[in-house]
Amino acid sequence: MAPALQVPERRSISVVTPVYNGEASVGELCRRLAEVLPRISARHEVILVNDGSPDRSWEMISEICSRSPVVRGLNLMRNYGQHNALLCGIRAAKYELVVTIDDDLQHPPEEIPRLLARLEEGFDVVYGAPKAEQNGLMRALASRITRLALSAAVGSDVAKNVSAFRVFRAPLREAFAGYQSPFVSIDVLLTWGTTRFGAITVAFRPRHSGSSNYTFGKLVRHALDMMTGFSTLPLQLASLIGFGCTLFGVGILIYVVGRYFLEGSIPGFPFLASIIAIFSGAQLFALGVIGEYLARMHFRTMNRPAYAIRDVAEAENSKSQNP
Repeated sequence: MAPALQVPERRSISVVTPVYNGEASVGELCRRLAEVLPRISARHEVILVNDGSPDRSWEMISEICSRSPVVRGLNLMRNYGQHNALLCGIRAAKYELVVTIDDDLQHPPEEIPRLLARLEEGFDVVYGAPKAEQNGLMRALASRITRLALSAAVGSDVAKNVSAFRVFRAPLREAFAGYQSPFVSIDVLLTWGTTRFGAITVAFRPRHSGSSNYTFGKLVRHALDMMTGFSTLPLQLASLIGFGCTLFGVGILIYVVGRYFLEGSIPGFPFLASIIAIFSGAQLFALGVIGEYLARMHFRTMNRPAYAIRDVAEAENSKSQNP
């Protein structure tokens, strides 16, 4: 039996938004959130994390914070990446439910009540999955690669619905409270705390302005970080390739010995060069995979932070208020 819906008077929500080149859209986002949040919660806040934007995003955030007591701004020292900025905002959230939403208005704030209704059916995390992808061919290919990488880390049931538009229960943060690596995937970290994932279908809107900051190369790199940072699949793949090459080598040995006894000799250089190329390629591939894992271990032993905060902006009358 699904739990009873929580009345708005008892519900508290923190909305976390990473901002990068969001000068033209962050004001409209806050305006629409200001219309939605009071109807669904008695206590709420909006946390805007400026991820080293080169435009006037931080000036806009500071201005919004000066006018609204429920909006807080965090200005990172440099650009750390979307998931790192999200981690910063999630850790700063004060309330029991955390909603993450992009700053480009592709995620409609008006859909947040639907996410909450689904969450209260007994889930710990609910994604707003898009009805249809609105990307070009290369971006769609890169997104597919990222989802495959995420499947290796968290399982296909979770990965198929993953979106940056999500709501989850704040106590899940305890599962990754001590995580300090610069390689961050919020979706993987959430799987450390629960297996109760749900999703609803949401009609994403066109971007309010500008273009996506996730290029094909960045998405592929993010996929590689997820596979080598949170999964052993590449190592298993390297082992399978090594095992396959070993079987192939045994087959070649049997072929060579058989030809020797039947014909007395093996015509040689092209055959030998092909075999050397196959085995050399397999060895280099395995070394590359191992090198990626060693690099992750090296960076973690350096204790590099996932983010560093330069400035905090909030209204004067909100500084003395308690959650």
